[in-house]
Amino acid sequence: MTLASLRTRWVTLTGSFVALTLGVALLATMGLALASTLDAPRQRPERLATAPVVVRGPDELRVGAKHRPLANYRGVPAGVAARLAAAVPTVTDRSFAVGGGFTGHPWPVARYGGYRLTAGRAPAAAGEVVISGDPSLTGTRVRGRVVTGTVAPAPYERAMFFTGAEAARLSPRIDNLVVDADPATVRALAGPAPVIQVLTGDDRRRADPDPDRDAEALMTVNALLGTAGGITTFVSVFVVASTFAFAVAQRRRELGLLRTAGATPGQVRRMVLAEAAVVGVLASAAGCVLGARGAPLLAGLLVDERLAPPWFVIGAHRWPFHVAFWTGLVVALAGAVTAAVRAGRVGPLEALREAAVDSGTMPPGRRIAGALVLATGLGLLIWRLVVEPGEALHRKTYTTQPMLLITAVALLAPVLVRPLVRAVRLPGVTGLLARENAAAGIRRTAAVAAPVLITVALAGSLLGATATITTAKATELGERTRADVIVEHPDAATVARARAVPGARVMTSAQTAVYVLEEGVALVGFPASAVDAETLASVRRLPVVAGSLADLDDTSIVVTDEWTQHTVGSRVDLWLGDGTPRTLRIAAVLAAGTGGDGAYLTPANAPGAAPDRLEMTVPEPSLGAGLGMTREQWLAEQAPRTGRQTRVGLLVVLGIALLYTAIALANTLVMATSGRVPEFTALRLAGATRGQVLRLVTVEALLVVAVGVVLGAAVTMLNLAGIWAALGRLSVWSPVIVPWQPPAGAAGACAVIAVTAALATAVRRAR
Repeated sequence: MTLASLRTRWVTLTGSFVALTLGVALLATMGLALASTLDAPRQRPERLATAPVVVRGPDELRVGAKHRPLANYRGVPAGVAARLAAAVPTVTDRSFAVGGGFTGHPWPVARYGGYRLTAGRAPAAAGEVVISGDPSLTGTRVRGRVVTGTVAPAPYERAMFFTGAEAARLSPRIDNLVVDADPATVRALAGPAPVIQVLTGDDRRRADPDPDRDAEALMTVNALLGTAGGITTFVSVFVVASTFAFAVAQRRRELGLLRTAGATPGQVRRMVLAEAAVVGVLASAAGCVLGARGAPLLAGLLVDERLAPPWFVIGAHRWPFHVAFWTGLVVALAGAVTAAVRAGRVGPLEALREAAVDSGTMPPGRRIAGALVLATGLGLLIWRLVVEPGEALHRKTYTTQPMLLITAVALLAPVLVRPLVRAVRLPGVTGLLARENAAAGIRRTAAVAAPVLITVALAGSLLGATATITTAKATELGERTRADVIVEHPDAATVARARAVPGARVMTSAQTAVYVLEEGVALVGFPASAVDAETLASVRRLPVVAGSLADLDDTSIVVTDEWTQHTVGSRVDLWLGDGTPRTLRIAAVLAAGTGGDGAYLTPANAPGAAPDRLEMTVPEPSLGAGLGMTREQWLAEQAPRTGRQTRVGLLVVLGIALLYTAIALANTLVMATSGRVPEFTALRLAGATRGQVLRLVTVEALLVVAVGVVLGAAVTMLNLAGIWAALGRLSVWSPVIVPWQPPAGAAGACAVIAVTAALATAVRRAR
């Protein structure tokens, strides 16, 4: 009987097969790509690739087994450099920002990075430089210096080379020493590790501008694919379960007849589950094959969109296939088991009545499950608002929160759909019939609305969350900036000119960090700014919740309320940006906001941090003219924007979700419309023309899509309301931004697909 049913019910089973195959293919594709992000190749050294041995100072803070990269590298101690230079041949390496995107180095280290003159000569005096670029630049002036020669550009930096003496004057810190000696001899002369690092082989990459570039790039891809994998898994499981449950629910008449003919409840359940198992095995196997072919295409897309490094490829992994296959099979069985159990409980005399009426669509178990999921989603939302409002702004939070609410609304859909449909007033007999059909066929309406709900809710919630948070950050930046003139990367001459302006209040700031061992377990790093304490309040409007900015001095610190210890007057043990241990008093506490502000220190507590910004207020706007950007210009340039990786990643995820739900929507409508032949026959016998039947199908399809859009919009607004309230708790009042174009486009696409699928089936069935 199972095999016969598989042969005769091929239309219904084809829809389930396609939905499950695509779901498993998505799981396999995402799993293979995610697994491949764990295989980062070892990054090779670049800038000092041919150096025999590289000596470097400590660039990590280590507290027991815990370690964090230092924000302010201290360099090689002068005593160690002198001791090595006296015993073995050494070349001093320095790296420093020059401006215009150039990084400065002494010319003697150029050869270790493969730099060779392509034109001109090496620098021989102060004011002469060699730059990476076109040979035609030789003889010109760049950044006020004479270009005596050029070298071929390198992919990892834009270099400018000075004489050794000029580089030492511009940057006294010794970043690295290139030593031509045996590594064991160098270690004996340099001193104990980890105070001094003696690097050989691939470890010489620690001297590169971005030594963990490849690993960090894969971490970004890993986070993106983790989010995408979670969303696509949710979408595929959600839609597949819905499709299977609807396919089984459509067979109530057949199952009722079997019960009347004497089939036991166990026989009915076993037959339905056996069919689901056969379809599940075949569809999961086909999905794994598709996933194996789709994963390289996804990797190519990530590389083409610069979301992954150029060398990223799909590795040979088996576990993603196991996860995808068994997940697909479990989902197929789970989608069928509820309806099978329910069908098995129907008595023989009640079977035909149960099959004829679309009633009992909300059994107690579904009501309880829907209520529990809804309570969980709302409970987590409220808990975050009360306890951890900053959590609502994290990507993992605002991508998972909609899933709970979507699931809850889908489970409760039979309760929600009928009132929504009844509230619609459509003109004419066709409108009345469409409304009553949708209200009577709750299972059909809920199954068709589910893909629309998930597409609209995901598009609105994810894109709305990123847009709202980005706008809030821009609002916060504008509210906290008082300065009339801002200068990025000021040199000493610019700082002197700014301080000479009559009546000006000038503050320089340098980016650094502080590290705290919280509860003796976690070594946490917090971004910090080293500022002029006496002018801080004049140029920035900070959200002080306790204490006073006027109390900031060399013995104190200003922290945010996200710190575990944030009581004014208490003392906190920490490490500065260069790893120096210090105990500082908390002078003031700020509201954390969106995370744009960190701790504030004085320059005395930020050794090695060079000023990277100058902010000043002036009595008259003309007094600051020519020094830097105006407040409006700076805000326009610094306005937070959704990162390209985030934006493209979300669009890729939503595109996959839309494609999948569109196919699932078409499958569901084909199954639903195929089962309505008796209804179409009755309408034709009652005098309805073929065109009237097709118009009825069209209006009903659009009505059901509209129900899904309304439910999706409700979920979207609830999610965004939670983010808006969280921002308010963080003292950032900003409007909710809803980019309606993508959700509206998704809704329009769903409407077109729904009408096309319904009409294509009805044209054949309504004859």
